Amino acid sequence: MRSPHLLSIKDLSVSEILEVLDTARELSRITDGAMKKLPTLRGRTVVNLFFEDSTRTRLSFEAAAKRLSAEVINFSAKGSSVSKGESLKDTAQTLEAMGAELLIVRHSSSGAAARLAQSGWVSSHIVNAGDGMHEHPTQALLDAFTIRSHFPEHDRDFTGLRIGIVGDILHSRVARSNVLLLTALGATVVLIAPPTLIPIGVESWPVEISYNLDAEISSLDAIMMLRVQGERMNDAFFPSEREYARDFGLGAQRLKSLKKGAIILHPGPINRGLELSAASADSPQSVILEQVANGVAVRMAVLYLLMGGTPIPKEGVLV
Repeated sequence: MRSPHLLSIKDLSVSEILEVLDTARELSRITDGAMKKLPTLRGRTVVNLFFEDSTRTRLSFEAAAKRLSAEVINFSAKGSSVSKGESLKDTAQTLEAMGAELLIVRHSSSGAAARLAQSGWVSSHIVNAGDGMHEHPTQALLDAFTIRSHFPEHDRDFTGLRIGIVGDILHSRVARSNVLLLTALGATVVLIAPPTLIPIGVESWPVEISYNLDAEISSLDAIMMLRVQGERMNDAFFPSEREYARDFGLGAQRLKSLKKGAIILHPGPINRGLELSAASADSPQSVILEQVANGVAVRMAVLYLLMGGTPIPKEGVLV
């Protein structure tokens, strides 16, 4: 990776995206075997710097760092000096003074990770773990890793795959990162949502737009259901949860319309009965738990490539 940071999918060329995915596949192969922990980042310090609540992303990065033998510090804004008014700058500088070499930043403000990386306040590597409604690059990478594993004929190129992203596009950093990554790899991306949940200016995105899930579902190779982010909604974006589930939820009836071999993704946490019925979430076509497992491997790859760890050992051989 050319950049010392991962702030956006735009930071990565196609060859670098494939480098991350290939490295993640190799790390997954090794850690699925006898060697559960690698010495590649031994003695290095990684900090989860989370100003916004998270369970999956924080634990995934923590597991990834520990599997590479890094020291991990978890920082939560709640109960910290941030609640007393300490700034992002002061917090990051304090953590770097304690030995942090890479900061994984989750923040409610779009651009917070980029501000930290580009300000010169710290010399640490910065990974954007989700900033406001902007981007979530490692989620898009793990989604691509998951899709690739189910379509091996598209290992280097997603041309010919039709992927639907359904639901709360407006508030979704996951959707924005996935649009950038999936289209860079050649996939056709269809955004499917009520008009109120489609962002202004989406016409300039390299996507198709649909307001009718039933018209699109049988053509999709992968369908990514997004969480309805009620905590970011200050207005009524749809009449009721019942109507949303009826028009844009993946229920048992729509499940029957999916292509054979099509896969169902969701970044989690799921609002069961809203975006997905239990039948869909737990169906053989659902790869949601695979996404969770793949997230650890992908984040291991990102940490390894950014921090320049020692060579990845051959399976069973410590380097």
